[in-house]
Amino acid sequence: MTADVQDSAQTSRRTRRNIVGMGAIMGSLVLAKTTAALACPPALCRANCFLKGTKIETADGEREIENLAIGDLLPTMFGGLRPVQWIGRYPFKKTDPSKPWVKDALPIRIARSALSPGVPHADLYVTGGHSLLIDGVLVPAEALINGTTITRDEAREYDELEFFHVKLESHDVIYAEGAPAETLLSVQESAVNFADYLRRYGTAATDEDRCAPHIHIWGGRPELASRFRSALSPWIDLRNQADVIRDRLEERGNVLSRNPRPA
Repeated sequence: MTADVQDSAQTSRRTRRNIVGMGAIMGSLVLAKTTAALACPPALCRANCFLKGTKIETADGEREIENLAIGDLLPTMFGGLRPVQWIGRYPFKKTDPSKPWVKDALPIRIARSALSPGVPHADLYVTGGHSLLIDGVLVPAEALINGTTITRDEAREYDELEFFHVKLESHDVIYAEGAPAETLLSVQESAVNFADYLRRYGTAATDEDRCAPHIHIWGGRPELASRFRSALSPWIDLRNQADVIRDRLEERGNVLSRNPRPA
């Protein structure tokens, strides 16, 4: 197959994929109007964190996030080795174990090598609003969902989920399962150990600047517009950086799903 034919096939698949995506988004917008009572609890929706068990790179090697301690040194993207200032904890439990988790409570699974070869080097689980640094911008994990290598994990076997997040003195990017992921931007009362932060530092600053440009939270009409731009792109490319990143990772996910050899 020539390069021109390959490019044509790839752009055709992109158009079909995004048209299907537009249909799914329209359906979800209609469904959302009838399921408002099932919305994510506010505390959970604000918790942009790592799932318990996530391995974080430290100066002494990887360590599970729940085993980190204040003062541990972490390699960062922008500030070199930096000490952990605080670790927020966010446990959540189903009120009715017989029912599934509400969608927004579920972690996003970013499979091994979903972003690039060996990145992450093991499956990474984060909340939907937790951003990864890709092409110099912070992208929420839910904006990267592609149905293959980046998906919303159903967590059917769990009645409890526990999330953690790392606060440095200022916002930065650390390495979780080898992938560049943001630290905690601001401390919120939704953390069960919020009182510990207040005892240590006296106040919870909420006006901290991000360490890199940020792409806003996905879903609904903004995602519908993004899908339309991507579907149109073979003829007129109006995609923004977020659209391009999403399209690239979707194509990578499709390739890996067809040829699942270790990357």
